Amino acid sequence: MIIVGKFQRFLVSEKIVHFNKKFFISLLLILITFSLDRLSKVYLIQFFIDNKINDYYVNSYLNFTLIWNKGIAFGLLESDTLLYHFISTLIFLIIFFILYLIYKSKNCPEMIFLSIIIGGAVGNFFDRLFYNAVPDFIDIHYNNFHWFTFNVADIFITIAIFLLLIFDIFKLNKENNIKDNEKSL
Repeated sequence: MIIVGKFQRFLVSEKIVHFNKKFFISLLLILITFSLDRLSKVYLIQFFIDNKINDYYVNSYLNFTLIWNKGIAFGLLESDTLLYHFISTLIFLIIFFILYLIYKSKNCPEMIFLSIIIGGAVGNFFDRLFYNAVPDFIDIHYNNFHWFTFNVADIFITIAIFLLLIFDIFKLNKENNIKDNEKSL
């Protein structure tokens, strides 16, 4: 494609700069999220190995308990069979779909939240490939009620999805208010 004139050339290069900046920010967020998840897992797995324990009491609401999760989030659909490989393949495809959503995203908050989701998903996907399971270790509880055991990647994914939903609700509400204002004029 040949573009003639300074103005068109400027627009094209501006779009490239915007794409490169968006790509860099997304990649940085993905790497930070992935790295924090990996560091927490490597540290805690080594801590459990060195101390020959699987359970560490922190306080009356929090324990670190190493559990190898072969299911999806929070240990749901745990399996050693074909279902595990199907879930892993599905996670891989979802990661690429979210990358596509980042590429198509036109606003910064959405891109940030999607990048954090990918960082966490890649962290857990890496564990599926490396350990054939995801190490979960954060056990929040009250008396005898224990929430599902989870890891740092799960925290990132959950918070980013929550913030993305809130962002979309406010964005939709804002768009509806603009349409209502246009109708009343």
